[in-house]
Amino acid sequence: MDTEQRKIPDYGDTAVWAVTPGGEELGARLCAKLPNALLYLPSKHTASTAKDVQLYDSLPDRIQKEFHHHRTHIFIFATGIAVRLIAPFLQCKTKDPAVIVLDEKAQFAISLVSGHLGGANEMTRKIAAAIGAVPVITTATDLNDLPAIDLMALNRGLTIETPENIKHVNMAFIKGRKISAFDPMGLIAPDLPENLIKKVGADHSPWDLICTMETKKVSRETLILRPRVLSVGIGCNRNTSAEEILGLLAAVFKQNHLSPFSIKSIASAEVKKDEAGLIEAANRQTLPIVFYSKDELNRVNTVENPSKMAEKHIGVKSVCEAAAILGARKGKLLVPKQKTKNATLAVAVIQ
Repeated sequence: MDTEQRKIPDYGDTAVWAVTPGGEELGARLCAKLPNALLYLPSKHTASTAKDVQLYDSLPDRIQKEFHHHRTHIFIFATGIAVRLIAPFLQCKTKDPAVIVLDEKAQFAISLVSGHLGGANEMTRKIAAAIGAVPVITTATDLNDLPAIDLMALNRGLTIETPENIKHVNMAFIKGRKISAFDPMGLIAPDLPENLIKKVGADHSPWDLICTMETKKVSRETLILRPRVLSVGIGCNRNTSAEEILGLLAAVFKQNHLSPFSIKSIASAEVKKDEAGLIEAANRQTLPIVFYSKDELNRVNTVENPSKMAEKHIGVKSVCEAAAILGARKGKLLVPKQKTKNATLAVAVIQ
């Protein structure tokens, strides 16, 4: 499961690429304005004194190596060259870095790839303002001064489960067609203009958009947004395998109609900090894991299934339920303790 959600880049991971002396000069100017930016220049004919210069022998080979290691790329050469160079490495709009193209005279700054989710549009505007260029933004929602659902989701910290359906919602906005939405927690609907949305609720299925931690039957074109509001508390015996833990996680979420894309973190007891299977399970799901002390766990007074065995062996009345509640900022226990032979699991929701 890939739950990574990007934020708009803050210039902290930017690669600036140039091929000509004019581009080199502009690149050095840009890097002076962008903290921690790296300037990539040809090794054969550079005289740059800019800091953090990286030299390349082959531009295509170096771009292939670095493309997904930076969150933003600024290419100071022809747009056609940029398109041909990056085309083999593009994956999808939720993963591709922002790509911006400049001419070496600094006349135009073009947002080329990942305008919304990668932040290329915003970066293009900022860079253009910094060097006196004209920003070139071609995304239809921006041109028509309309909201972009992918950018709204990004700003709200929502995971986009079906990014291929972003276009359906944005096209509805462009055409002035009202969309139907299911948003029981009110996480995205308040951002939608009233003239572009039907009444939000369960009576408008099939929906154009749903924003919920619940799994529901939807059409193939429904845009699914997932709020990260679930904390999964896990307890386990020594040397419990990642497979057993992940199997329990999958079974519990399926049985309770919950989306794993809504998991914010995994939580457990501090004594489990070195439990290899637990750590591996969290890593496989690309989820952070937090550990709580005995005192913190024992202060939780809303557990439903205290464990005499846990109290006897590690000194806490509850591991999975207490950890889940703490991970949810003392939220509501949603799924009480479930277990296999060696693992226990509970789910709480942030309120």
